[in-house]
Amino acid sequence: MKLDRFISNNTPHSRQAARLLIASGRVTVAGVRVCDPRFEVDQFVAIHLDGEQLQDRPALFFMLHKPVGYLSATSDPQHATVLELFAPELRTELHIGGRLDRGSSGLLILTNDGSWSRRLTEPKVKLPKTYRVTTLRPISSATAERFAAGIYMTTEQLTTSPAQLEQLGEYACRLTIYEGRYHQIKRMFHAVGNQVVSLHRESMGAIRLDPALRPGQYRALTVTEIASVDQASRSS
Repeated sequence: MKLDRFISNNTPHSRQAARLLIASGRVTVAGVRVCDPRFEVDQFVAIHLDGEQLQDRPALFFMLHKPVGYLSATSDPQHATVLELFAPELRTELHIGGRLDRGSSGLLILTNDGSWSRRLTEPKVKLPKTYRVTTLRPISSATAERFAAGIYMTTEQLTTSPAQLEQLGEYACRLTIYEGRYHQIKRMFHAVGNQVVSLHRESMGAIRLDPALRPGQYRALTVTEIASVDQASRSS
């Protein structure tokens, strides 16, 4: 958003008056005086007019070790949600970037930065997402080949991007996919005559679930983890 529009939206001043205020050096952005009304500002930078704070909202980025049984939702009348695992003062701030089913566990990302979370989940970025999967029936030797070729999804009328399957046991594997379609992994295994028993997300791009986090615990993302999403988006 242009600085003059921000000032007019958040004060009684018209946009023309806002331009004059900015040009006269009465506005600071992140502690620096800005005199260009066309200067671009985002929702998290600190902005002051004549020393009065108009905006100083911190950007929040968290990873959660999601336990089984919690909904990836902000509220629900019947089931516990992942937001209930956070401190009360954070619950109204956060939204989920890349959901997990109620019966699934593992890495879940929550933030208040909508632009960043869209980069995390938008299909064109093709951010790799890795899951540990256990199945009802033995995983056949042909499954990895089928997944690498792509599975046709009748609802969407498309074929999934090539996925990588690493066999961990007769009933277990590590699977990396590049989309996040509705119940995608369950539908992929259903297409090859198998059924998912448990699903645990280990990573999204360069962000890996911290092994120190027990189910239900969370921590802030590091600067490097946050930047990795922007880097993936730029290179897509």
